[in-house]
Amino acid sequence: MYQLREYQKEAVEAAVRHFERDTKRNGVIVLPTGAGKSLVIANIAYRLDAPVLVFQPSKEILEQNYAKLCSYGVLDTGIFSASFGRREVRKITFATIGSVKNYKDYFRRFRYAIIDECHNVNAETGMYKDFIDTIQCKVLGLTATPYRLYSSRFYGSMLRFITRTRPRIFDDLLYHVQVRTLQERGYLAPMNYYQLNVVDTSKLRLNSTGADFTDESVRKHYQDIRFNDTLENIVQRLLVAGRKSVLVFTRFVDEARHLVQSLGAGAAVVSGDTPKADRERILEAFKAKRINVVANVGVLTTGFDFPELATVVLARPTMSLALYYQMCGRAIRPYEDKVSWIVDLCGNFKRFGRVDSLELREARPGIWAVFSGQKQLTNVFFKK
Repeated sequence: MYQLREYQKEAVEAAVRHFERDTKRNGVIVLPTGAGKSLVIANIAYRLDAPVLVFQPSKEILEQNYAKLCSYGVLDTGIFSASFGRREVRKITFATIGSVKNYKDYFRRFRYAIIDECHNVNAETGMYKDFIDTIQCKVLGLTATPYRLYSSRFYGSMLRFITRTRPRIFDDLLYHVQVRTLQERGYLAPMNYYQLNVVDTSKLRLNSTGADFTDESVRKHYQDIRFNDTLENIVQRLLVAGRKSVLVFTRFVDEARHLVQSLGAGAAVVSGDTPKADRERILEAFKAKRINVVANVGVLTTGFDFPELATVVLARPTMSLALYYQMCGRAIRPYEDKVSWIVDLCGNFKRFGRVDSLELREARPGIWAVFSGQKQLTNVFFKK
């Protein structure tokens, strides 16, 4: 049996009260990356005296959270997932939304649903909305990034807190804990930020909605400043400085491959096109210190658990707060005597500030937003 920390117990209690309350309103719990969401989810499902469907965003995270619940000795637990080749309907059923979307009738008796990484839920349309509307179950969401991007051709783009969207799935913020609070208690690693002025984002063009930079402008600027050579030099310097495991986030496969070719056998590329078996082999070697550098493109932002990892290089500019948070979050898990380095080459730190400075604040009852210091990051339009 896992022992819950005090904030995990508080989150579980808030969730149980939510499900027992006689209301149709849905709730959300916000826990930072590394706070142990899988343990909280397992304990909530264990405590509920009714069928509950637990949605996971991927096969890997489903397997991890299912194992946590099994550790409680819960027998009436199953997996409904095409990736596992299993269609089990139990009192507590772990599933991916893609696997159950055509089997909604199997779950009509389920009163409760828990959605991990619930910021992926589109309140306007999609598989989650269709399932929730059909089953009419009460929903609890958990996430570290409680906002979604919305764009308008007239007004631009903004991040909306998920309890403030119209329409919305989640009505109430039930519980949250700040990143800095967990750092002060020793549950998350301290982080140092190093901003190197390599990419000049004023030279980049935003897309039509202002939501992010165009690939074309980023590629051209990279060529103008010889970005590949600079990235190679910086990573080499980090290795010389004794940073043993370095995770590099790149925008394109080109610079990832260039970096790995320059570093030799001690580096590898992981992208969305990397076969699963190759990805698992590379990440296993990375964790075993047989590979010192992994350059990854569009992956390893969630579900990658490597507590010893202490160096992250942000070699891609982004307007996405969620992506910035998830990239930095790969190095936030605690480990003995660990102090993480976030090395930003692309002006992201200037745009968003420190991850441990991000705070959820309630402007008035029920109206929440994310702030970095005095700067409001959600529910305000991006400045073009």
